[in-house]
Amino acid sequence: MAFSNDQLQRYSRHIILKEVGAKGQRKLLDGKVLIIGAGGLGAPAALYLAAAGIGEIGICDADEVDLSNLQRQVIHSTNDIGKSKVQSAKESMEAINPEIKVNAIHAWVDSANIMKLIEPYDFIIDGTDNFPAKFLINDACAIAGKAFSHAGIIRFQGQLMTYVPGQGPCYRCIFQNPPPPDAVPTCRQAGVIGAMGGVIGSLQAMEAVKFLLGKGSLLTGQLLTYDALKMEFRKIKLPKRESCPVCGANPTILAPIDYDQAVCEVKQ
Repeated sequence: MAFSNDQLQRYSRHIILKEVGAKGQRKLLDGKVLIIGAGGLGAPAALYLAAAGIGEIGICDADEVDLSNLQRQVIHSTNDIGKSKVQSAKESMEAINPEIKVNAIHAWVDSANIMKLIEPYDFIIDGTDNFPAKFLINDACAIAGKAFSHAGIIRFQGQLMTYVPGQGPCYRCIFQNPPPPDAVPTCRQAGVIGAMGGVIGSLQAMEAVKFLLGKGSLLTGQLLTYDALKMEFRKIKLPKRESCPVCGANPTILAPIDYDQAVCEVKQ
């Protein structure tokens, strides 16, 4: 399928890259990415994926825009306060790129709906900020054979890793089980510098783009950490755990689990 004149102009900076070209841009236009969470991480990821021309983007969140969100959730504006986050995000994404398809999914994510949610998409971005949701997303993606990007931010620190089936450890290989409730503070409790979401969320978008293009090295088997106060990135090698109950040799977790339904929401 040929590009229109508008597409050639819109994506010209991609097309002139030897790693992308016209063929690569077509892969992006044919790609489908689901973002779970329209908060600090999901906001920049959604904007950059929309601008890149990812053909279909799902964005899932159950919350409404609040004034306290605007310090970091750059996809929303003051005029969006009280609006559902997914509707606000959809409007911002379509304002950047009206030719893409944005699926606004205003819903809680739980074990009953996550498999159906992720099924149509090529790549999943975890933009949540609580452990039950992160384990839920990891397990669903591992069971379904879906690649996904995990990330987390708090205070002046962030981390991310990418799971690709058959190519490295999953989130559960590393962290095994959710910590006890309230053992680890959330951004709401501990705070987070606003730009941290932009740094880590943009890196999640980059992982999605590279996955769709089939170019470069993904963060499989590696945890990338970032300390903003020290301006320091580190890569930590992650081992695959053959005894992992979800992606190991003999899996025992065969369906997603709701560890704490009350907090299996997408918020950041």
